[in-house]
Amino acid sequence: TLSDVEPQVLRRFDVPLKIKLNRLHDVIQAAMGWTDSHLYEFRAGGVGWGVPDPDGYYDGPLPASKTSLFDVLEDVGTKTIHYIYDFGDNWHHVIKVEKIDDAMPGADYPRLVRAIGACPPEDVGGFPGYANFLDAMADPKHEEHDRMVEWYGGKFDPEEAEIGRILDSFERLAKKWAPKPRKPKAAPKSL
Repeated sequence: TLSDVEPQVLRRFDVPLKIKLNRLHDVIQAAMGWTDSHLYEFRAGGVGWGVPDPDGYYDGPLPASKTSLFDVLEDVGTKTIHYIYDFGDNWHHVIKVEKIDDAMPGADYPRLVRAIGACPPEDVGGFPGYANFLDAMADPKHEEHDRMVEWYGGKFDPEEAEIGRILDSFERLAKKWAPKPRKPKAAPKSL
C-alpha cells in the first residue's frame, strides 16, 4: 500500500518467498508503473537493504541483491516491511506479507492478485505534489491545469489501476526470470 495518498493505491501480488529484494523492487516498479529511475530502500527492524554506495564512502543499506524476502522475514521476525522509492519524492510503501503458501503448480510469478488506484506519476513531487497534481487535473479552470495535462501527456484517472499494463509487465518479468533450459551434454566420442 502506498502511504499518504488518496485515493488509495494498493497492489496485492504473489512472489516466491526466496525472491531477492532487488527483484522484489523490480516487481513493485512493474506493479506501480514507475520507471526505476531513482534509488530505493527496504527497511525492517532498523535494517535497510538497497543499492550500497559503490565507492564505500558511506555506510548505506545492505545489498538488496544478496538478501531474500525469506531472509528478512526470518532474520528480522516481522511480516511488515517498508519500501521507500525516490528519496526526493519519498514514496513510502507498507508491504505486508499476508500469507505464505506453496507455489501454485504451473503458475508464473510474479502473479497479480488485486490492484486498486492509479500510481502517481514519476517525479510529481511526493504526496503533496500528487495532491496538487490531482486538483489541477480535475479542474479545467485551475491555473495549472493546462500545464499539468501537457506535462503528464493527457488525462489522468486516479481510480484506474491499469491492470492490463501490470499483467504485461509481470509477464515480462516472469519470462526474464524463468529458468533457462539446459543444453544437453554432448555424448562422449568413441575412440
